[in-house]
Amino acid sequence: MATAIFGAGCFWGVEAFFEKFEGITATRVGYIGGDLENPSYEQVKTGGTGHAEAIRLEYDPSVITYAELVNIFFEAHDPTSRNRQGIDVGHQYRSAIFYSDASQKYIAEEKIKEWETKGIFKRPIVTEVVEATPFYEAEEYHQKYLQKNGSVACGIG
Repeated sequence: MATAIFGAGCFWGVEAFFEKFEGITATRVGYIGGDLENPSYEQVKTGGTGHAEAIRLEYDPSVITYAELVNIFFEAHDPTSRNRQGIDVGHQYRSAIFYSDASQKYIAEEKIKEWETKGIFKRPIVTEVVEATPFYEAEEYHQKYLQKNGSVACGIG
């Protein structure tokens, strides 16, 4: 199995969106890209820790490729909206691809160019492509949140 980490706004909706695709074997929502070790949701939601709400995917690369996951990422949210997805506003809701190696970085950067060329979006893509830092799993009540609680206000889904 391989892993991928994406930030695309409210992690509840992002998780539900990605879970629809064959080849994704596990999902965990959490926090990445900030300065505080083991942050809590209460800390991250203030925007003061520097973390993004994100999803870590485990996937079978023989079924779904990293490039396909990046395409799904661009379909799952508005990558032209800086620090905002729907009603969720703040740096913690930024559009970001957190790469774990040079191959993932290259694919992410090439996919951004490809999506820009498609002309689907009216504004430039502002997705950050940054090296993955420690990923801290969110509290258990956030995992599979929409499955547990049904539909809620969330910028994605």
